[in-house]
Amino acid sequence: MIVLASASPTRLTVLRNAGLDPKVIVSGVDEDAFAAHSPAALSLVLAKAKAEAVASGLAEGLVIGCDSILELDGRPYGKPGTAEEAVERWRIMRGRTGRLVTGHCVIDVPAGRQAAQVATTVVRFGQPSDEEIASYVATGEPLGLAGGFSIEGRGGWFVEGIEGDHGNVLGVSLPLLRELFDELGYAVTSFWR
Repeated sequence: MIVLASASPTRLTVLRNAGLDPKVIVSGVDEDAFAAHSPAALSLVLAKAKAEAVASGLAEGLVIGCDSILELDGRPYGKPGTAEEAVERWRIMRGRTGRLVTGHCVIDVPAGRQAAQVATTVVRFGQPSDEEIASYVATGEPLGLAGGFSIEGRGGWFVEGIEGDHGNVLGVSLPLLRELFDELGYAVTSFWR
């Protein structure tokens, strides 16, 4: 049994499209209660906390925990809490390049083992006008998304390019996840439906 410790519909879609059929159990972890020395370290701490919270209530399965954060000038940018914050975030991001870091943690519940690592993808933002930013934020899409953007939705209009794993920007790196499964002694293909 594969369990996704995330409420992200995009992560779930990526995993389903890649042949898995995970059960979703949301961790309920308070992301604001954690801190770390860098955005990458914070994403890994949060991924582990989410996976561990869900794994603690299970007797079997592999639990996948992920957390994405945009790093810009060394600062972490998680989910904007308000429309005003999302507008300000986009004014900071436009025309710039950031790094989307996603912590990944897989826990083998019966064995009590875990494997964890961070995937990084460079994101080049376009130059949306103030009017375009206001219209984008008014859709509600950037709220609740790491960095305040998506590349698979309306935010894709304002992302000029990425360097690295596209799936990582969607919230889960399949190549990295395969490595973590392998580290725990599992072939991801054995879980394909």
